[in-house]
Amino acid sequence: MSPLPPPDRSGDDPSSSLSDEELESFLREAAEGGGASAPKEPSARARMVARRLREEETAAARRTPRPAPKRDGRPRRRRTWAVAGVLALAVLAVVAVRPSLVLDRLPGGGDDGSATPLAAETGRPTGAPAEPAGSARATRDHPFRGSPAERWAEGADAIEVPEAKALSGMSEKDVAFALRRAKELLVAANLDADVLRGEHPDEALDVLDPKQPKLLPKLRRSLSRPDEDHDPLRLFTRFDPHETRPAGDAVKVRGRMTLAAGEPGVVKVDADYTFVYPRVRANDQDGPVARTIIRRVLTLTLNDPARWEVTDGKLLVERYFSEYGNTSCGIHDGYLHPGFGDEDPGGERATGPLADPYDRSRPLTGTEPDDCGKVSRT
Repeated sequence: MSPLPPPDRSGDDPSSSLSDEELESFLREAAEGGGASAPKEPSARARMVARRLREEETAAARRTPRPAPKRDGRPRRRRTWAVAGVLALAVLAVVAVRPSLVLDRLPGGGDDGSATPLAAETGRPTGAPAEPAGSARATRDHPFRGSPAERWAEGADAIEVPEAKALSGMSEKDVAFALRRAKELLVAANLDADVLRGEHPDEALDVLDPKQPKLLPKLRRSLSRPDEDHDPLRLFTRFDPHETRPAGDAVKVRGRMTLAAGEPGVVKVDADYTFVYPRVRANDQDGPVARTIIRRVLTLTLNDPARWEVTDGKLLVERYFSEYGNTSCGIHDGYLHPGFGDEDPGGERATGPLADPYDRSRPLTGTEPDDCGKVSRT
C-alpha cells in the first residue's frame, strides 16, 4: 500500500468537533440498518482515516471474486455482512476522531475513575490483585485511579459482619453484639474523620475492656507520648493535619470478618482488613495525590461475665497486627507520613524487602521483620 499523503490541516478547527450525541446517533442508526448519512467529518485527521478505510475496502473487493446470485438466501447474508462492514468502518472512523467515546465505556477505562465493584471478600485471596489496565495516575478528583482499591467498597459499609449464631455457650444475641462492637472498633479506629486528623480515639477506646491488664494504659501512653515502643499506629490510623489532608471523603476498604468459638463462654471475632487513604499536602492546592495503605489483623473476644472476670459489654483484644505501606521510616511521633511522587519520603531510608501492600494473600502473624521496606505500588 502506498504511503498516505501528508494531512491537510487547513480544515482543522477544534470548534467544529462533533458532539458525543451526534456521533453516537450515527453509530446507533448504522447498527439498526438505517439510511442516515454520516455526520460531517470535523477534521483532516478524520478525512484521512476515512479515505484510507475506503481504499482498503475497495482493494479487498477487487481481490474477492463476486459469487453468482442464488435463491437460497445467500445474497441476503452477504448484504448483512456488508452492513456489518460499514458499521465496523464507522466505528473505526469514530474511534480515530474521538477514542474516548469507546474507551470510556470499557470497564475501568473511563475518565471518571469508575470501575466494576468487586464482590465482598469471603476468604483469603490466592494472590495479589492484578495491576489495573492502563497507567493512569491518581488525581484529586479520582484519587484511587490506577490502584486495585478503585474497585473496592468504601467506608463503614465495606465492613460487613457475618451472620450471628450461638457459639461456645453464648447466645445468638450475644454473638451479634460481639460482631457489632468489633465493627464499631474498626470504624472508630480507622475511619473516624476526627481520629484520622490526629484527635483522641475515645469511641474506639470505649469498646475495650478496662479490666484487660495493661492494654488501655499502654494505648493511652502511646497517644500522649508516642515513641518506638509506644506507637498508637499499631491500632489507630492518624495523620498529622499540619502535613496532609484527605483527598476527598472516601477511604477504600477490603477484607473480611469471621467467627470462631473459644473456650466455654468466649466468642472470637477475627478481622482482616486493608484500608487505603488518599492524601494531599495540607497547604498545596495543585500537588500530587499520595496513597497510604494499612492492613490490620485483629482477634477480639467477647467473654461471658458470668464465667470470666470481665466488664459486661466490652471486648478484649487477643492480638492485633498492622502493616503500613507508603509512610516514612524511623519516625515515631504517632502519625503516618505519606511519601509523594515528586519527592523522596522523609525519615530513614527503607531497608526491608519490597512488598505489595495490596497483596492480601499473605498471612499477617506479627512475626514479620520490623525493617521498613519499600512498596511495589501505592
